[in-house]
Amino acid sequence: MSRTLHSAAVLALMLAAPACSVKRPAATAYPSFPRQDVILEIKDFQRRLGFQDTENFLRYSETTRAYYRCYYTGKLELPASYEELQLTQGEAEGCSLDEKQYDIFFYPIEAVATGTTPVTPAMAQAPLERVLVVVPHEDFHNQEEAQGAQAEIGEAAATLIGFLTASKFSEEKYGPSSQTFRRLNREARLFLQKTGIVNGFYDKLSTLYASVRSGEISEQEALAQKRGVFAQLQRECSAITPDPASFNKCPAIMNNAGLAFDMTYTRYYPLLFELYAAQGQDTKATLQSVKHLLATRPQSENDLRNALGAAFPQRQAPTPSQ
Repeated sequence: MSRTLHSAAVLALMLAAPACSVKRPAATAYPSFPRQDVILEIKDFQRRLGFQDTENFLRYSETTRAYYRCYYTGKLELPASYEELQLTQGEAEGCSLDEKQYDIFFYPIEAVATGTTPVTPAMAQAPLERVLVVVPHEDFHNQEEAQGAQAEIGEAAATLIGFLTASKFSEEKYGPSSQTFRRLNREARLFLQKTGIVNGFYDKLSTLYASVRSGEISEQEALAQKRGVFAQLQRECSAITPDPASFNKCPAIMNNAGLAFDMTYTRYYPLLFELYAAQGQDTKATLQSVKHLLATRPQSENDLRNALGAAFPQRQAPTPSQ
């Protein structure tokens, strides 16, 4: 058994658990901690946008450096999302799993959406842009409308709202000419570029693995083709410019586990970005529309399209992905 350690700094924050939608206690009730002021400011800004309050990020935990997860799957298996990946607890040093048997993704998570999650040292030391995206992303998971959302839909929604909220907040706080705002203002569209690449290669590899199951090609041939496909994915996603400020432009690890994990965030992001465009790129209106959409409890792409069609009858729905 070999220990694996794969560095990761992806946007994905998961495990959306039931939350407390309660009024935030006064900030003075908590000892000061790194990034406290800006975190409290963006949470106040979120309230003005229409977020329900959560108790996420109101305290600091020195004892929890990060949350260590080991996701894994077979060499010729490509699950639909992180929910279908196998999962075991990791340690700071990595994962005790057999790399010859599994594709492994070691993920040290900065924060999880419990409704009371603390600021971890990993989060406190992250770049400002990352912090400003993580806070609304996690707080959105704990909104009443987002509770119980299907993973790929909930993550796409939280990802979009995280980008838009961080951008709007930074424009107000730092000004439209600030570097922080300029970087955050392009995140939503840069992630849209990433989704086109990730979703396309996911489909390509799914087809490849299906050909193994049907007996069309051998496992050895499929593994050889797999290496080529991931190399091409690496080239294409690396070409995204400019560099994002708050997320990786490529999957954190180039294997089935890393791709399935990223797919949880990218699968339905283009559809929700359409909603943002239909709302005239208005952040507050988009937040309310996304919350209304999730309140209908969509469980599939067809559910999403039907809900979007009902909300925007004039919208020309694109052809469903294959």
